[in-house]
Amino acid sequence: MKNFIVKPLFLLALLVGASMAVASCDKDNNFTRRNILQVDESYGYTNINLQDCQYNLDNMPVEALSPAEQNSILFMREEEKVARDIYLKFQEKWNLNAFSNISASEQTHMDAMLKLITRYNLTDPVGSNGVGVFANNDLQTLYDALLLQGDASLIEALKVAALVEEVDIVDLQTALSTVVDNQDVEMVYENLLAASRNHLRAFVKNLQNQGVTYVPQRLTQAEYDAIINTGWEHGQHGG
Repeated sequence: MKNFIVKPLFLLALLVGASMAVASCDKDNNFTRRNILQVDESYGYTNINLQDCQYNLDNMPVEALSPAEQNSILFMREEEKVARDIYLKFQEKWNLNAFSNISASEQTHMDAMLKLITRYNLTDPVGSNGVGVFANNDLQTLYDALLLQGDASLIEALKVAALVEEVDIVDLQTALSTVVDNQDVEMVYENLLAASRNHLRAFVKNLQNQGVTYVPQRLTQAEYDAIINTGWEHGQHGG
């Protein structure tokens, strides 16, 4: 008689524990994700609203990261720094509002990536590194080469800026399609991707104002045309 009582109680405890585990993983089911993009339609620079980004993250489950996802997060944190640092340097050299405004936007992109790093207890590769200093050797090489190219003229600087946004777009698209499956990481990446497309549009517009037609260097012509022929993007809720 005792065995018949203990077994059902044991099964009940297992079921309750399983239901609690599912509830913790699905904590985002009952909240509305906030749009975290702030777009200036006059100039196209696009910030991440960090308060709303944190709100979304607070209501989403913390799931296990694959090694590939961890590496992607750390890489994207520094790749956003490449954009910020180059635009800061170009602003000093060429005194163009686009560089000033978009470098400030890139700081919010870096901060959004830092939120993911903090959330998953990863070691920040940026740390106290100053402008132009990178832990990733490939990104250091890229930064040095692009900075030199953009030092030649304002038009070359704008071409470099457009290329930087192309690189961001391709890397984010690749990560989303091959590496990222955590919904919180996906939410941040999708918004960064929309912001990069806006920034590409902004730099291309600045080149057009200089009488220059930009030729894409990383995107296919069809991918590039689809971006340029679409208006400013105002947000990706990530699901």
